Amino acid sequence: MDKYRVIPVKTGYIKPNEGLDELIDKAGPIVDDGDYLVISETPVAISQGRIVDESEYEPSFLAFLLADVWSKYIWGYLLGPLFGVKKRTIRNLRRLPKEARAHKEVVLRYYGIKHALKPGSEAGIDLSNLPGTLVALLPENPKSVSEDIARSIKDGYGKDVTVIIVDTDATYKLMGYYFTPLPCAVDGIKSDTGFWGYLLGRFSDTILPTPIAVSRRINIDIIFEIAKVAEDYHKNREEHIETVYDMEKIFKEEKDKITIRSLESIEHVPALIIREI
Repeated sequence: MDKYRVIPVKTGYIKPNEGLDELIDKAGPIVDDGDYLVISETPVAISQGRIVDESEYEPSFLAFLLADVWSKYIWGYLLGPLFGVKKRTIRNLRRLPKEARAHKEVVLRYYGIKHALKPGSEAGIDLSNLPGTLVALLPENPKSVSEDIARSIKDGYGKDVTVIIVDTDATYKLMGYYFTPLPCAVDGIKSDTGFWGYLLGRFSDTILPTPIAVSRRINIDIIFEIAKVAEDYHKNREEHIETVYDMEKIFKEEKDKITIRSLESIEHVPALIIREI
């Protein structure tokens, strides 16, 4: 939008349990009072060590059914086209690898059947931005993280900013209500609706990124406006990694062959400064 200026916060690859000091130190000197600092949820989760190695999970029979029958065939060939799921998503469902079974097992164990029934992007578990068979769960206590970052910038650099942590998984609007399948979201969004929220979302014509935390109370429509500006910026970046397929395209390798060194070789933009002009 023309009313905002977007300033990328560029860092190296944020490693597990590394914290977010580099992000704060890069953002602090260039923010102004009143800016919004929009941070992607995956770097936050990785910095907290919210990492699971899916190769360590033996798929149950239910996980096998959810991956090979429910997601790949029923949603890939029947329900997906019927409910108007994006063609790219349908293609991805139809080519789900056998590793999807272990992924469904992880979803079942951490978030339950309500989220595992969702054909993809279950419970915000992120397969991208991590090497091999590692995945990232949602951040722990994201609201506290957003408040801590805002406080660190205020204390260290004297700037008063609003920190918003955003997940690219969808929030839908229907009959004036916002809802998301994700397990958590900011006040004003009905969260943790899982598969049922995803199904209901097929009837919504409003699809937005999901703000999962904000450092201070502000109007929900402003939060969505800022989150959408950030999402649009990221989608136009050449090296934007949103899915595991984006990652494989950038590195020209299958995910299980991508290493930390590979991820360190590209520029990372875990946060954006959104400034009203």
